[in-house]
Amino acid sequence: MSSNSHLTAPTQFVEANGIRYAYRRFGATNGTPLVFLQHFRGGMDNWDPLVTDGLAADRPVILFNYAGVASSTGENATTVDGMADHVAIFVKALGLTIVDVLGFSIGGFVAQSLAHRYPDLVRRLVLVGTGPRNGEINPDPKVLQVAGNPMPAEDDFLYLFFSPSEVSQAAGRAFWARRHERQDQDPPSSLETLKAQAAAIGEWREPRGERHAYLKEIRQPTLVVNGHDDIMVPTINSFHLQQHIPNAQLIVYPDSGHGSQFQYPDLFVAHTSLFLDKA
Repeated sequence: MSSNSHLTAPTQFVEANGIRYAYRRFGATNGTPLVFLQHFRGGMDNWDPLVTDGLAADRPVILFNYAGVASSTGENATTVDGMADHVAIFVKALGLTIVDVLGFSIGGFVAQSLAHRYPDLVRRLVLVGTGPRNGEINPDPKVLQVAGNPMPAEDDFLYLFFSPSEVSQAAGRAFWARRHERQDQDPPSSLETLKAQAAAIGEWREPRGERHAYLKEIRQPTLVVNGHDDIMVPTINSFHLQQHIPNAQLIVYPDSGHGSQFQYPDLFVAHTSLFLDKA
């Protein structure tokens, strides 16, 4: 095991095509590395230490900032496929030939594109709080308004990521405290990142050929996870992913929303570990 953890792993950089990609690597020294792909505007410190350290107990974990996000340099990609291309460049720059990928929210869009466009690079796929191209959307304008706040605060995350119940909101506050435990926090993402990733999400919502056809070409074993009522990427999208990806299974956690993995970190780690460790 590495002596580092979520709270202590140093921020490192690898350069490729003139871009310095920021990342942190910690956990077991052997096994297939698990690359984490973050949500809209999120950086390395938006993950839950209980999730990252829990999964790092049995495998190398790599947290990563997309090009242009937080401490990574370069220009933000304005399409999901462009973001996936950057992930492939980053992984190859580390000298890795195959990885497992965990994508959350827009990171789940990117993970799908990566697995589809670079099938030899991805062994297993975990899709959390996400949906397919041209998926179902929530028409409530408040969701976009809160997600677009210049500096998202605790109340914004509690609204977007957790259910309104007392139990879920308490879990959200506990997550918020955990994610701020690290002393040297990654810088926040910029307004340019907000605009670029919003454009990428907009493009992802547009149809491209037969609906869901590309999902049938994702051959990697896939675990799909969501909360009971995801107001950001409606939970029905998770069902569609499971129905159309040939080798996919679905878990929906009760009384939870977009960030169900942060509400049930121990359960999520157990389920994800079982899936990743399966021969």
